[in-house]
Amino acid sequence: MEPIRVLLVEDNDVYRESLVFLLGRHDGIEIVGAVATAAAAPGAAAEHAADVAILDYRLPDHDGAEAASMIRERSPATAIVFLSASAGDEERDAALRANVDLIRKDEGVDTLAGAVRAAAGRRGA
Repeated sequence: MEPIRVLLVEDNDVYRESLVFLLGRHDGIEIVGAVATAAAAPGAAAEHAADVAILDYRLPDHDGAEAASMIRERSPATAIVFLSASAGDEERDAALRANVDLIRKDEGVDTLAGAVRAAAGRRGA
């Protein structure tokens, strides 16, 4: 079975590098790219044929909902998972509207990996 190809979109360099390392250790998950801005995400998703994009909801140039729309326009087959330090009303509402999972950063890498697998499964359904 082919690994799930994941693009990580996170503006915090240390956190992004940590997630690349930690998620990359999960069986069946391959980190194919990591970028710091929403503007870079659509091109990276298309270039790397990402199955799933993990989007920090609070990026410096766009919020997660805008970034998800940009990715879906350029790479419609890429599933989305929102990642956020908080899960307030704005984030939850945006996740519901975009029909994506919202994972809080404090939920841990195992929970995030599970959301990636679920998103990839829905993508193929």
